Amino acid sequence: MNTQNIQLENIKYVYFIGIGGIGMSALARWFVHNEKIVEGYDKTQTTLTQNLENEGIKIHFEDNVDQIPKKIKEFPNKTLVVITPAIPVSHSELLFFQQNNYTIMKRAAVLGLLTHSLKTIAVAGTHGKTTTSIMVAHLLKESGVNCAAFLGGISANFNSNVLINDINNSDEVWVVVEADEFDRSFLHILPDIAVVTSTDADHLDIYGKKEELEKSFGHFVSQINDNGTLLAQKNIADSVKNSISNIDKNIELINYKASNDYQKDGKQAQIYATNIKLDEHQKNSCRFDFVNMTSQNSTQINDLQLFMPGFHNVENMCAAIAIAQKFNISYENIKDAVASFKGVKRRFEYIFQSEKIIYIDDYAHHPTEISALFSSVKHLYPNKKITAIFQPHLFSRTKDFQKEFAESLSLENEGDELILLNIYPARELPIEGITSNIILEQSKTRNKKLVTDNQLLTYIENKINKNEIEILLTIGAGNIDRFVKPISVFLQSKFV
Repeated sequence: MNTQNIQLENIKYVYFIGIGGIGMSALARWFVHNEKIVEGYDKTQTTLTQNLENEGIKIHFEDNVDQIPKKIKEFPNKTLVVITPAIPVSHSELLFFQQNNYTIMKRAAVLGLLTHSLKTIAVAGTHGKTTTSIMVAHLLKESGVNCAAFLGGISANFNSNVLINDINNSDEVWVVVEADEFDRSFLHILPDIAVVTSTDADHLDIYGKKEELEKSFGHFVSQINDNGTLLAQKNIADSVKNSISNIDKNIELINYKASNDYQKDGKQAQIYATNIKLDEHQKNSCRFDFVNMTSQNSTQINDLQLFMPGFHNVENMCAAIAIAQKFNISYENIKDAVASFKGVKRRFEYIFQSEKIIYIDDYAHHPTEISALFSSVKHLYPNKKITAIFQPHLFSRTKDFQKEFAESLSLENEGDELILLNIYPARELPIEGITSNIILEQSKTRNKKLVTDNQLLTYIENKINKNEIEILLTIGAGNIDRFVKPISVFLQSKFV
């Protein structure tokens, strides 16, 4: 069915197949806010689906046409079906909607439809996009810009993955979106301002090789509207520049980096941080100076405080501040907004802290992200032992990057320990010979082991009881987050 001319005002029901995905759930919340009747299916019950149910959305967890609500079956012309690309073509509910001529759209197409009438800031990248997009949305909202946001993570400030603009505000509405490269979803977005944080190889099950991924990013940046702005991380700025040099548009290209390392490569970053240091008086925070060396806006903002330590997070905030400056937000408002940023759920999230043990949870699922996480932890706690629990995400990603995973998970200190869980399959079927063992065997960590999900809590509790853990990390994008609460509860009972 043709979906190009769909009129959302004529839609009364929105049904999601895969409603528990982070991007899908953001759209579901948006439609609820806009007074649509929203229901859906997901394969498994999670904290996110529980939250949606608590907000009044009915969800079932069995692929069963009989569980599709009666009203949705009665009014196909008033129903929009939204699907995630992870749903298999054999899904019986999807087949029902196809056979009965419902309007069916992928999540990315719906997001594109919602944003095309708004001024759009899109943040793309194989890693860093979630944190950066949430930082941008926070800085704009805190500074009085009338904005909405569709995010790929839960903002600790909003306690949500969606931000609704103020309908009573007559100012122009801007929307911040996380632009996902999976399934080339970001090609549905036509941004006015875009950020590209990274183009490391990923999703090779979709792209085949890194060059095809980079071409897709090139296509994305070529869609920036005329007189728009592209902020690109400095290491990839030259390759991104080639993507826009042959198009007939006036696009401003700005590069940024955590720190100005122009002495290494002979080129100076236009946006960067300097004087990055841990705050000696405030736990879990760092301070830095922000420098903007673009010709249009040569400025410096001193002594910013960020309660999300790590060089990669300072770098993400530099991009967000550069965007805030495009809105002529004052230095003081920017400083206040940065200081009030509470972070992102499962991005370097402190779960528990005491004198004896620190527990951090992180979504890292790519070797580059894992390396950045360990780098930040070692910088913050140079003399403490690390116990890292990692759940690989996807058989294909594990196969494609097994050597890189093993390298990033090679902990150096004698007391460090690496614990691997079995691969979280998500949308995939197993690949013969691909298990967590292929990472374990190649990792140079001396103290390492594979633990099943059923064994994990008992194993960790025993180590805590013996005072063998100083820094505990849970890492991964699968369902490893279901262990966060029970570990936290045990730590509370032990040390509080």
